[in-house]
Amino acid sequence: MIVNAQFNPVFKPVHQCKKRYIAMKGSAGSGKSVDTAQLYILRLMAEPGRNLVCVRKSDVTNRDSTFAELTSAINRLGVSSAWRITNSPLALHCINGNKIKFRGVNDDRQREKLKSITFSNGKLTDVWIEEATELVKADFEIIDDRLRGKLPDGLFYQIKMTFNPVSASHWIKRDFFDYKDDNVMTHHSTYIDNRFCDEAYKLRMKRRAEVDPEGYKIYGLGEWGETGGLIFSNYIVEEFNTNSEYFDAVANGQDFGFNHANAILALGWKDGEVYVRHELYVHEKDTTEIIAMAEGQFDKSDRMWCDSAEPDRIHEWKKAGYKAKGVVKGKSVKTQIDWLKGRKIHIHPSCKNLIKEIQQWRWRKDESRDEYTDEPIAVFDDAIAALRYGVEGWRKDKQIYIPDRRTLGGL
Repeated sequence: MIVNAQFNPVFKPVHQCKKRYIAMKGSAGSGKSVDTAQLYILRLMAEPGRNLVCVRKSDVTNRDSTFAELTSAINRLGVSSAWRITNSPLALHCINGNKIKFRGVNDDRQREKLKSITFSNGKLTDVWIEEATELVKADFEIIDDRLRGKLPDGLFYQIKMTFNPVSASHWIKRDFFDYKDDNVMTHHSTYIDNRFCDEAYKLRMKRRAEVDPEGYKIYGLGEWGETGGLIFSNYIVEEFNTNSEYFDAVANGQDFGFNHANAILALGWKDGEVYVRHELYVHEKDTTEIIAMAEGQFDKSDRMWCDSAEPDRIHEWKKAGYKAKGVVKGKSVKTQIDWLKGRKIHIHPSCKNLIKEIQQWRWRKDESRDEYTDEPIAVFDDAIAALRYGVEGWRKDKQIYIPDRRTLGGL
C-alpha cells in the first residue's frame, strides 16, 4: 500500500525516538496532536504486535479528541481499507491484528478498566496521553506500570504525552523537563512551526499576543506559565441526554463573529443547573452561510439570545424563522458571570471549542498591583459569550421555553 504522509519537519526527532517517555509541550495549533495521530496509524500498520491505548482524564472526551484525530488520520492517509472503526466501544482495528483502545482515569471504575486492559494479539506497547496536564502523577504511575514484560525483537515500549504547558509548577515539568533522564525525550512546538497552519489562525494568535500576553505565552508560544485567575471551575464535561424533552427549559445562545469565531450553543436547564447540549463554531462565514449550517441543528422554536450590537444579523436570523433576540452587553458581563458561577455547568464532550475556552478563560491581571481584576480577558471567548447570552432568559426568569409535558409521558 502506497501512503502519502505529510509531516511537519519539527516533529522528525519525535518520529525517530525510541525512548520510553516523550513529553511534547506546545502551543495551540502546533500540530502535535495531528502529527501524533498520523504517526501512530503508520506505526501500527508497519509493526505487528504493537497496540495503543489513548488516555484522557475522562474517557468520554476521547471521542472528540484522540479518536477523532486518529480516524481523521486514517482518512487523510488513504488507508481506510487497512482499518475497521467501531463506535461502541470506541476502537480501531488494523488488518494485521493491532488495535487501538481508549480509556480514562477519572474515577476508580475507569482506572480499573485501564489496569485490566488486554489485547488478543501482541501486547500494550504504546500509550498516548492527550492533554496530559489534566492527569495527576498517580494516574500516570498506573499507566506506566501497564507497560512491562519482554517484547519481541524490534518492538519497544513508549508513552507519549501531548499538552499545553499551563503551569510551571506542574509535576510533568518537574519529572520530565527539570529532571534529566536518558530515557526521556522532551519536545517543544508552536503554531509558528506548523506549515499547515492557516493565515487566519495566525492573525487570531497575533491578536491574542496583544490582548492577552500571559495567555499567549502558554497557548501561543508553548512556554510554561500559570493560569491563575481562571474564571470558571464549576463545570463538568460528561455525556448526557441532549434531547430537549429531557430538560425543564431550553434555549440557544449566539455570539456573532467572522474573523473571530461565530459561536452558537444549544442549552438546557434542569433542576437549577445549566447543560450545554450542542455547539456550532465557525470562522470566516457570513450569516447566510451560518444559517444554512445551523439548519436541523438548532430548534427554531427555541429562544435564541444574541449580541444586541448586531441588529442586522438578528433580523436575518428572524427572517430565517428563529426566535432571535438581543442581549445587552456592557456592565451585564460581570452579572452574567456571577450568575453562571453560582450554578453547575454540564458540558457535552462534543462541545470541544467551549471546553477549550472555559479551561483557559481568565480575569485580567493588574501587573502594577500583581492581582487579578474583575474584568475578563476578551479574547478566545466566543463560545463563552454564547453561553453568557444563552442563559439570559433563565437569569432574568423570563421567556423560558418549557417543553410540552405531554411529550414526557404526562410527568
